[in-house]
This record gives sequence, C-alpha cells and structure tokens, in this order.
Amino acid sequence: MKEGYHPVPNGMLATVVTSLSMTTRPDLRPETTTPTWDFERLSDPQPTTYRAIYKNIGNDWLWFSRLALTDEALNEIIHSPDVEIYHLRGHDGGEGLLELDFRQSGACELGFFGLSHPLIGGPAGRWLMNRAIEQAWARPIDRFWVHTCTFDHPAALDFYRRSGFEAFSRQIEIFQDPRLTGLVDAKAAQHVPLIHPT
Repeated sequence: MKEGYHPVPNGMLATVVTSLSMTTRPDLRPETTTPTWDFERLSDPQPTTYRAIYKNIGNDWLWFSRLALTDEALNEIIHSPDVEIYHLRGHDGGEGLLELDFRQSGACELGFFGLSHPLIGGPAGRWLMNRAIEQAWARPIDRFWVHTCTFDHPAALDFYRRSGFEAFSRQIEIFQDPRLTGLVDAKAAQHVPLIHPT
C-alpha cells in the first residue's frame, strides 16, 4: 500500500482495526467487591432479545454486523454450544454484553464486550473483563484474542492492553455506513460524521 491519503467514497466508512491477544492467563486486576448489577448467562437467547441488548450497547459505536444477519444465521451463532453470551444488568438501567466465541479450536475470541452509557467509566467494565478472562481460560485454550477499532470508545484499546492483551496486527476495514441502511440509528455515533453518497 502506498503512503499518503486514500479517498473513501461518500456513504462508506473506513476504520483502523487493531487485534490483540494473550497466550497465558493474566493476574486479574482489582475490581469492586460489592457489584451493583446482576450477571447471567443467556443460555437460549431469542434473536429479538439479543438484538435489543446488542443495539442498546453498540449503537453509538456503530456495531452492526449482527443486525445484518437473518434470524436463522444469528441463531446459528448465538445458540452454538461454543458461543457463551452473558448479560450484565445494572440497577440503574445500564447493560453490559460479554460474548465469548470458542468455535476455533484452541482459541477464544472476545466477540463482543461493551457497556451502555450508564455503566461506562465505572467499575462495571473491570468487573466484566475479569469475568471474561475467567470464563475464557476455564476452557483448554492457548490464545484469547479481541479486536477493536477507531470507532470504539477512545479508552477501549488502552483498557484491553491493561487487561493483559497485546496488539499483534492492524487492518483497515471499509464498509457501508450502517446509518444509511437503517441498521443503526441515523443520529448514532456523533463522533463519526455521516456523509451521504452524492
């Protein structure tokens, strides 16, 4: 790839995706000892229930991949015995989503990890990450990995690094702006300008 600026067509988005991994279980970082939320595994989530949680947490970060799937395709993922989905519910109405994907032998992908606005910046993030690490390494894996992008919360990358993940690759992802297709609210992600195609 040549150095310099590269045009992105109006109506499309480009983001830098950083992938990070850990190959041994790290020591858990300190967390709150008195959680003010409920935490449960969703053993048989329905697509409508799953999408509602996913949208509430991911709307402002332009999460859209699961919204583009049919019910059949989504069920194949969320009902897989090798995919674990956890829902955190704050007593103030906030929500958290933790999704662990063990479908690749010997590895676990932190498929989705996020909090809705009432919980961002508080102790719920560290508490939820500690549960993610515990659950991931409870299975016989050699690698726990995650990817984040420049549309995510600005503190996400540093949070993953402090949790024990190390960056190993960087990619550019280009995709149609999901706000233009109706998958995501048109007023979402104000930190990412919406440019209509000409």
